[in-house]
Amino acid sequence: MKRVMEKLEHLLELGGIRKDIALLAISGIAVVCSLLKFQPFPFDMAWIAIVLCGLPIVLEAVIGLITAFDIKADVLVSLALIASVCIGETFAAGEVAFIMQLGALLEELTVAKARAGIEKLVHLTPQTARVLRNGVEETIPAEQVRVGDRIRVLPGESVPVDGVILSGQTSINQAVMTGESLPVDKTVGDTVSSGTVNQFGAFEMEATKVGEDSSIQRIIRLVQSADAGKAKIVGLADRWATWIVVIALSAAALTWAISGQIIRAVTILVVFCPCALVLATPTAIMAAIGNATKHGFLVREGDALERLARAKVIAFDKTGTLTCGTPAVAAAESASDAFGKEDIYRLAASAEQLSEHPLGKAIVNCYKKTGAAPAEITDFAMIPGRGVRAAVEGQTILAGNPQLLQEHGVAMGSVPAAEAYIRQGCTVTYVAVDGTFAGFLALSDTLRKESAATIAALSDLGVQPVLLTGDHEAAAQTIAGKLHIGQVRANCLPEDKLNYIGEYQRRNMPVCMIGDGVNDAPALKKADVGIAMGGVGSDIAVNAADIALVDDEVKELPHLVALSKRMMTTIKLNMTFSMTLNFIAIALAIIGTLNPVVGALVHNAGSVLVITNSAFLLKWRKK
Repeated sequence: MKRVMEKLEHLLELGGIRKDIALLAISGIAVVCSLLKFQPFPFDMAWIAIVLCGLPIVLEAVIGLITAFDIKADVLVSLALIASVCIGETFAAGEVAFIMQLGALLEELTVAKARAGIEKLVHLTPQTARVLRNGVEETIPAEQVRVGDRIRVLPGESVPVDGVILSGQTSINQAVMTGESLPVDKTVGDTVSSGTVNQFGAFEMEATKVGEDSSIQRIIRLVQSADAGKAKIVGLADRWATWIVVIALSAAALTWAISGQIIRAVTILVVFCPCALVLATPTAIMAAIGNATKHGFLVREGDALERLARAKVIAFDKTGTLTCGTPAVAAAESASDAFGKEDIYRLAASAEQLSEHPLGKAIVNCYKKTGAAPAEITDFAMIPGRGVRAAVEGQTILAGNPQLLQEHGVAMGSVPAAEAYIRQGCTVTYVAVDGTFAGFLALSDTLRKESAATIAALSDLGVQPVLLTGDHEAAAQTIAGKLHIGQVRANCLPEDKLNYIGEYQRRNMPVCMIGDGVNDAPALKKADVGIAMGGVGSDIAVNAADIALVDDEVKELPHLVALSKRMMTTIKLNMTFSMTLNFIAIALAIIGTLNPVVGALVHNAGSVLVITNSAFLLKWRKK
């Protein structure tokens, strides 16, 4: 039923746009017919445009004035329409109405569809919980869980509320909260958050935060508050409308008073109509959006590129954005004379080949890429929160964390080489053979090949790169060092990223946020511009963002930033030209050189030139 409703809403929205285009097409034909003096009906064809395009403008202007004394460009347009009709210049009135509605349609086409990010976040909230009462398991709605309840969570289930593990060992996928690419091993006494996913072992926990206090509900509130606090850019024509109306009325009144000719006053109102000014911004935005689309960007908000042009800071999430988001073997080290590095790698990959853990899968995949094949194994066992045990070539292999080896009586002692890799942000898998510590594998998230060049190009454009990540300090500093990013914020929860962005904004430094995870959604909403990775990114991150990078090619980000700045230059040129043309036309109208019809054609020509100048953005690329 829900899919049917969504489909119906989409069709209605699409139908509304098609209706507007159809009415505009009819009005355009009517204006042309009026210009060519083609009159198949007993009235001027321009009246069709006046009724279809002009009346809505007049009504909106009147409503705005009466309800809020809101003076927009519509007020001046309405005055010009009414004055033109009163003196019988119906073509001028129809042409003005048509041009203004064309600008409105272009703006409408640049506005994004309604976003469903909040709704999808709500769907992430666990619906039920397994509560243990008097030793009996009972499944109840998650919202009915109370602080202190004992809850059982099975493999594959989402954690229903925040709490502390009482018994059991497991690995938890915390990407929804921290964006970390790897699951985190948990045992008795560790905390778990609602919305995170239990991957392997069953465990029991005590509820500590429930309902509105839980982590996933906190993210929902952060997204809502961030969205409400993001101001929309007001159209330039509307921003200056009050002054334009005052100047136009003053000029028209003085001209009428001095010359005694009302036609001159009406001509001033017609040529002062901000048609080209209204078209200056949406035509440039649409052309820039078309350019961005060719480079893999889906611009979901009409004014997103305007905001991006002002950005002074670009905040990056690490995992999945600057890195590939998947771990890879960085090194294999031996701690025994009986085994070489290749032996450690081969034995670990063989033992892990039946593992469901992301680290185990990464080891096997990386080993296969070397062209070798893992050895056959027997007696495989996966130990949740610890690692794996398997028989390989007649030897008992343990591969996992230090607790796994200790629980099987393997003496390790200090491993300086492993500690050095950990300080660099790597995750270490230790390997024991027949009860003896043999070596380890170091795994790390891999940088995207284009990340370094992208950061350098963005810095050249005058924006400051910042790293905001949920990963620990060592991993964050290692990545930042490789990419020459000076400012790093590690161990970030969703609210931390939100606070850091707010801090930059309070210092008058507009922020562009780039991320891919659910945990990035509040920051993407809060930032002046949010850009989500469309391929690896979650649906919620994409829906929270203003722009989606469809194919995850971060190397195109510098082009988008440069394009936004070029777009703003084009808009300023369009505005300067349109206002200059208006003032020249006004001067000619004051001395009687222009009449309303010629005046309408003059600013119509100005509108065409504005559209032509904007069209150059379609194929623009910074050399």
